[in-house]
Amino acid sequence: MVHVAIAGAYGSAGVAVADELLDRRDELEDPLELTLIDDGEPGGGLCILEGCMPSKEVLSAGQHRYQARHDDRLEGVPEVDPEAVVARKDEHVSDFADHRTGHVHELAEREGVAFVHDTARFVDDGVLAVDGRRIDPDYVVIATGSTLNVPELPGIDDVEWSSSADVLDSTTFPDSGIVMGFGYIGLELVPYLSEVGGVDLTVVEHDDYPLDEMESEYGETILDIYRDQFGIEVLTNTDEKRLERTADGGVRMDVVQDGVPTAAEQGGVRTAAERSGEEQRAGEAHRDGAERTLEADHLYCFTGRRPNLDGLGLERTRLAPEDGWTESTMQATDDERVFVVGDANGREPILHVAKEQGFAAAENIVHHHRGEDLEPYASVPHHVIFSGLGVYPVARVGHTPATAAESGMDTFVVTREASSDGVFKTKNHAEGRATLVVSAETGAVLGYQGVHLHADVMAKTMQVVVEMGLDVREVPNRAYHPTTPEILDGLLREACAELEDRQQCVGDDGSRDMAL
Repeated sequence: MVHVAIAGAYGSAGVAVADELLDRRDELEDPLELTLIDDGEPGGGLCILEGCMPSKEVLSAGQHRYQARHDDRLEGVPEVDPEAVVARKDEHVSDFADHRTGHVHELAEREGVAFVHDTARFVDDGVLAVDGRRIDPDYVVIATGSTLNVPELPGIDDVEWSSSADVLDSTTFPDSGIVMGFGYIGLELVPYLSEVGGVDLTVVEHDDYPLDEMESEYGETILDIYRDQFGIEVLTNTDEKRLERTADGGVRMDVVQDGVPTAAEQGGVRTAAERSGEEQRAGEAHRDGAERTLEADHLYCFTGRRPNLDGLGLERTRLAPEDGWTESTMQATDDERVFVVGDANGREPILHVAKEQGFAAAENIVHHHRGEDLEPYASVPHHVIFSGLGVYPVARVGHTPATAAESGMDTFVVTREASSDGVFKTKNHAEGRATLVVSAETGAVLGYQGVHLHADVMAKTMQVVVEMGLDVREVPNRAYHPTTPEILDGLLREACAELEDRQQCVGDDGSRDMAL
């Protein structure tokens, strides 16, 4: 008998482990016993209940309003009904959650599989207390997802703030707000608050630009779009220092901003000193360490997520959840009988990665039981941020110029502005850019990044190109009705031209040929 217990069985990673183990049960050589454990009510996992699915539901309403407002060929701006948005979101989320929990409960009807609606807690190494009893399975899979990462900022306990989940349920909005956190959550929800809620927002960004994993031009593009198209104030190179509640129930935040113009120069928020008249000189040089005080009706906390390990009882085990505590095989470093998948391991908190890690963990449980070497899991980065209400999504597949340079590979980079292709103008969204990273030796496409209309749907095409290692000269050079993917054709043509300077870029079989 091989007994595997999965803590977090309703989530995407936990379900992937269960499905894969059941598909591979014949490879175990011993009967499989599977205990699925989850205390979710309702069940469904983060992506379904509070993440990808409900956020795209509400963003779509804002997208329609923005695109109508942004088009001067149309008259009038439609009003969004937040109650209708939330009601439809709740209906769809309920359906998605029912489908997920139904699948898990169907698994529990199979031979050797049981579902326990309870919280799993370790009481010793590899030993769980669940449903009033102790179980000592051969393997434990931790798939408990993630929870809010609330910063330890002085005064945060004294003010009211909203998380991303709160925003997804909101039907009323304040007049003004301060936003902490400008990662993927902030990039998606900040325009929604502005467009649908009409909230006057000030965003605190710690770095020069958002999207620090990509070239700075991408962060610049996002800042331009958010400031110009959505009227959002983004304070860069800014750090939060303290919070306090105002007399009228709002929020006051003291920040320090480095290397930026004074408020007089940028027409923005004044420092306390400027408010008292001590610094009124316009045109003052850039200052480092300038203190500012921000005030608004409400605080939004979009500061990311951390592994949800609270209450799991890891202190009763040898497991130490810190950097490197999970191997690339998904096996815990300190206990070979424990596998950690999805957001719980903190490696790469993305839905499709969580599922792939679940499949990898199940495969390696089989390998471990059979005394075979375990297989490391390595993902090709592939993710989309639905920034700008999904009108200007950010897509990344494979290498960026920076990661390619770090790898020591001989590469070159080609970049194209969306405005270079007339189709973006005809679709009324000429903003944005895209980049290819190409091997100078083989012509293989190693990476793609884009921030422009429809970059999200192009990401799948580029995932195929990157993961198959296609040579830019072998990608079919077909004419078709003009659409936004023309930006990909332009990138491929430019990459071929670059290769032609390095080596002959001629196709023999109708593939991409610069002479055509």
